This record gives sequence, structure tokens and C-alpha cells, in this order.
Amino acid sequence: MKTEDKELFNSINIFGLGNENTSYAQYFIGNSYLNPLTVPGECNVFLANVTFEPKCRNNWHIHHAKSGGGQILICTAGEGWYQEEGKKAVSLEPGMVITIPANVKHWHGAKKDSWFSHIAVEVPGEETSNEWLEPVSDDIYCRL
Repeated sequence: MKTEDKELFNSINIFGLGNENTSYAQYFIGNSYLNPLTVPGECNVFLANVTFEPKCRNNWHIHHAKSGGGQILICTAGEGWYQEEGKKAVSLEPGMVITIPANVKHWHGAKKDSWFSHIAVEVPGEETSNEWLEPVSDDIYCRL
């Protein structure tokens, strides 16, 4: 369900808004929020609910891994976009699951007229790292 109303969105965002994502703000256009669902070191898999305000998206990025690795997005509230380099953008709605293989350049974020949340799952692998790249241009984003 699309919504620009933050109060309404918070009532349907079952995993919670969390705190402003200041640690990674440099890799986002707009404001995002992070609510960790597991504690690093206590669990082999890190999960976090990531919330994007309307128009917010992260930069192009790659989850590198020698083997394994990648990311899984579990869409939970609002509507958003996911796009791999060289492919058409995919419209995201609650209940959708996106599997992102390691070493694939991509971005994800909210639609222009909706808040959006997904659970981000960092897939364990060998020699994993994240590479943050250029912002998604307004030209690409506004055509969606």
C-alpha cells in the first residue's frame, strides 16, 4: 500500500522505524532509518529493517564475495523499487522477496510517493565486502 503519511506508515511498519541511518547517510539520497533485528556477533546472519522516506534511495552498490554472499530483501511495508544494472526496475510491494546474488551492481529504495521498508539480510559468504558506488541519478529515478 502506497502512503506518504508517516503516521499511517508507522502503524503498518511492523518491524519498526528504528533510528535515523546516519552511519550510511552518505550512501543515500534522502533519509533512511535502520532497525537492527539481530545483534552482530550473536548471530551468523545480520538482519535489519531498513525504512526509506518517499524519494529516498541508496546508491548503486555491490555485495562482493569470493563465494556465497549477496543480499536478500524481504519487503514489509509501503512501495519501492529495486534495479540491477542493465535491467528494468522492479516494483516492490509487501510480501515480495528479492534475492541479490553476490557481485551484482544494484540499488533499492522508496517510490516517489510512498514510504517503504524491507528487511535486509546479509547472506554469509567467504571474503564478503560492500562497495558503495555513484548515486542513482535523478534522470534514472524520475523516469520510474
